[in-house]
Amino acid sequence: MVELDLGTPPVATHLMATSTVALMFQVGARTLGTIPKRLVRLSLSLADVLAGTQPELPPLPSDADGYLVTSLPETRLAGLIDRHVMALVRQRYSRYHVDLAAGEAAWLSGLSSTARTGIKRKAKKLAAANDGLLDVRRYHRAEQFATFYPLARRVSAKTYQEKLLGSGLPADPASVRALSALAEEDGLRAWLVFLQDAPIAYLCCTADGDTLRYTYVGHDPVHSALSPGAVLQVEALRDLFAEGRFARFDFTEGEGQHKRQFSSAGTACVDVLLLRPTLANRSTLLALRTFDAAIALAKRAATVPLVDRLAKKIRR
Repeated sequence: MVELDLGTPPVATHLMATSTVALMFQVGARTLGTIPKRLVRLSLSLADVLAGTQPELPPLPSDADGYLVTSLPETRLAGLIDRHVMALVRQRYSRYHVDLAAGEAAWLSGLSSTARTGIKRKAKKLAAANDGLLDVRRYHRAEQFATFYPLARRVSAKTYQEKLLGSGLPADPASVRALSALAEEDGLRAWLVFLQDAPIAYLCCTADGDTLRYTYVGHDPVHSALSPGAVLQVEALRDLFAEGRFARFDFTEGEGQHKRQFSSAGTACVDVLLLRPTLANRSTLLALRTFDAAIALAKRAATVPLVDRLAKKIRR
């Protein structure tokens, strides 16, 4: 069993307070079950990831079961491993980003010819559905947030991000006030795509120094065939290249074709769970390891045509 030291190094700069985290048994966007644990979460920023520095964990509070470290560069995982806390890698992915400082021409030249052709084709198709006009509206100033927010909420309420993942544009008053405050501090950039004067896709990004993060995003699934999300992403990046305010666009944690297609580069990262070696925690890790192994086996089996056809029949 992999374990990790629980010493008393200096407190990390991106540390969150201890909170209850639901460890998920998840297949795609569907959650089959959860196990709640009290964890200290350490989320590395893109600057941390690119710097490649070794993260430092603080003393573990007495009421905490362990740590959850996300976006840890895979090359830094071994530096955390020791023999006092149990560890489990829950996810491996690339942390993708766009180098805005390099300019739009360099970004476009780094894309595949298929991606460049697709950008033009999708924009043309969306414009044709809107009487020849590509209607993308920008909301970059603080006074514009009040106009953007209710329109974006209408779109978010229809998205799979909100319905299945609980990660839509937040509706609670505290989160709305926080976003409004960010806009007041020049820390927010937002866009909407309109079709026949109705919003169908939104992107709301928040700043972390000279990095702009891909924070909230979604589109109305009724219009998926028009690829409004992809068109909006390209138009947003073009705005950011022209503005010159930010050095990087951070696609944040997790994989995705959209991120791979439009990024300049990616860093191999892991999300790692670090738990105290209690009986309950050992049982939790065993359950998670067994489930993760079963899912990995199922994915490999799905590449076999006969098994794939059987799985599709079962899902129907």
